[in-house]
Amino acid sequence: MKFSKVSALFVLFALFAVMVPGYAEAAVEVKMSYNGPGDVENNAVHLYAVNFKKFVEEGTGGEVTIALFPDSQLGNEEERMELLSKQGMNQPIVNVASFAGVAPVFPEIYATAVPFMFDSFKAAHIFHDESRFWKNAQEEFHKRTGAYLLEAVEEGGFLAFSNNKREIRKAEDFAGLKFRGMDEGQVILYKSFGASGTPIPWTELYMALKTGVVDGQMNPAMYIKMGSLQEVQKYLTLANIQYSDQFLVVNGDFMDSLSEEHKKAVIEAAKKANDLNRKAMAEQDQKDIDFLVEKGMNAYSPTEEEMETFRSAAQPAYVEWLKSKAGEDWLTLALECAKNANEMAKK
Repeated sequence: MKFSKVSALFVLFALFAVMVPGYAEAAVEVKMSYNGPGDVENNAVHLYAVNFKKFVEEGTGGEVTIALFPDSQLGNEEERMELLSKQGMNQPIVNVASFAGVAPVFPEIYATAVPFMFDSFKAAHIFHDESRFWKNAQEEFHKRTGAYLLEAVEEGGFLAFSNNKREIRKAEDFAGLKFRGMDEGQVILYKSFGASGTPIPWTELYMALKTGVVDGQMNPAMYIKMGSLQEVQKYLTLANIQYSDQFLVVNGDFMDSLSEEHKKAVIEAAKKANDLNRKAMAEQDQKDIDFLVEKGMNAYSPTEEEMETFRSAAQPAYVEWLKSKAGEDWLTLALECAKNANEMAKK
């Protein structure tokens, strides 16, 4: 029996594929889901996803590929987390989830959002990279869900206060003002300062500020710019209210199926992409603040003594509210670790 040249080549290829480990295996494609548009200029989470994809594919030699699904194409927060937690390797998922996605399965994550926890970006980074709270959170999250909580992805600057009545330098300056509260937690925050909080959707906020329904609101500078709120707000207080982040969550079956080398590559890719996001967001935040000032807003950075008036008024009320959601032990640990991070950041 004679073989054609084509047949001989086919046999040689088959033998090669059997003899070389991993050659015959197709690359594993992982779907990565997140909120917001596929726009690196206007969506920090997409910027993160693009870099994560690049680093994973480079680090695994193309044996793991990432397909990006922005704009919640794979479902809302709850649906994506449910999809991610499903067992099996038929459809491995990586998800960038907000607090709304993580909290239903791990409400203790709210302990990282206590107002005025962090004095600086550096302190927030130390907390999410090195603290006992973060390590414990990663372990507990995996124990409950089987999935891996890898990174707190930086998505924007710190939240800041804005209003159209007067400059706010300390907690007492809030007295009598009306603020838009995005959720129950923000309403409690304003009440602790002697102001009132009114729930108003983002889509109605501009007109509410313009017509005086409320005097102010809180958001990162990028959102103030995005909503053109500088047109109806005069004063900006850079009080580092809350660190703005989301969370990279990876399907457990997928991670556990990887070789140690590829698992390390995924973990390193998550970190490297976040390092780039942190640098980009720090630069962008200052650019956005400069833009708001150029458009006529007065920006004020409180002194340490003035910051303490915010902390001492807001944290007890907010922590009391959070106890039912996050538990006292987790809250105590988070505040202790944040204090340590703030001290380390100053060295």
